[in-house]
Amino acid sequence: MKRILPIIVIAQFLCTSLWFAGNSIITDMARELNLDDHFLAHLTSAIQFGFIVGTLVFAIFTISDRYTPSKVFFFSSILAGLFNLGLCIHHIDATQVLLFRFLTGFFLAGIYPVGMKIASDYYQSGLGKSLGFLVGALVLGTAFPHLLKTLIVGFPWKYVLYTTTILSALGGLSILLFVPNGPFRKSGQKMKLTSFLSGFKNPNFRVFSIGYFGHMWELYSFWAFVPLMLLAYNKHYPLTNLNVPFFSFLIIASGGLACVISGIVSQYFGVKNIAILSLSISCLCCIVSPLFLFSNSTFFFLCFLFVWGITVIADSPLFSTLVAQSAPEESRGSSITIINSIGFSITVISIQFINMLSDKIDAQYIYLFLAIGPFLSLMGLRNNCNKVDLREPKDNV
Repeated sequence: MKRILPIIVIAQFLCTSLWFAGNSIITDMARELNLDDHFLAHLTSAIQFGFIVGTLVFAIFTISDRYTPSKVFFFSSILAGLFNLGLCIHHIDATQVLLFRFLTGFFLAGIYPVGMKIASDYYQSGLGKSLGFLVGALVLGTAFPHLLKTLIVGFPWKYVLYTTTILSALGGLSILLFVPNGPFRKSGQKMKLTSFLSGFKNPNFRVFSIGYFGHMWELYSFWAFVPLMLLAYNKHYPLTNLNVPFFSFLIIASGGLACVISGIVSQYFGVKNIAILSLSISCLCCIVSPLFLFSNSTFFFLCFLFVWGITVIADSPLFSTLVAQSAPEESRGSSITIINSIGFSITVISIQFINMLSDKIDAQYIYLFLAIGPFLSLMGLRNNCNKVDLREPKDNV
């Protein structure tokens, strides 16, 4: 039992390295394919939109509840990896790039939420800590292509795609071979097209979903635009010359450790309390961002981005825990998946909204608008959240 969580975590890291593989090579792709300056937002939105459609399909057809989750995870990892390789096609055009990113995102829907489903089938007590490790792996996987891009300087950008595809296949294979059905899994044998909606009958499920949705408004926009924040700083202070891929990796990856720590700390201070604290700090980071984004102190600028990178994701495993605990056991996989689908739909709107404003508002002030989601979620949690003790007992996961 103790070996299961490390295997799920490693597999999640390996497979989710596909997520920002395109983002990490966007500069080289843009130069080679003559893409416009706004293509990064479209590239990110394409994979997010693919994930949204994928999660809808997986949820409506209750795939992770009706079929063995490890097999769903494996086949999704192979297909996502193959479509990731599609970017290597000779003479590919912008439309094809977006299509392959969409298809990669579609099958990521069989990896990230299914990984959470597998974890919830093994760990009920200590679920916050377990999902802390799992979301931490997602964060590292998301950040890893930026590090990979730094490591392969001098090699063709397609090597990032080759490497992440191989890693995805290895991650899927490890789940298939070493992670059988969990002891708390309840298989839904009959397909019920509306079962993914059953969680919304629970008021706690609805309230904690609100928290998750506001968090998602901020999260992927921040991750997508971190390289642009660093590039803008380099442009404003040409002598600084920050290594954009390397610092993008460090800032995003710092959230991985935050997820692990927040999951552990939540066992002592309550899942809900730590989630709200993290969301509050990241909301504050949005609000004060104009004070730091062009600070004449590079140290303060980077420290601010690291604080933001830590708090923007630390609440993610906690809201996922609260949602999973509030979902019906027989449709937990589908309930988690539909919440992911709605949450990632919000990320597309947020990314495109910030992208639209980028030509109209000074870069110093544009990220103020990321505070909208966290603020509304905090208000919703404050007004509606039931006063229950959601601290989890210690366990041996």
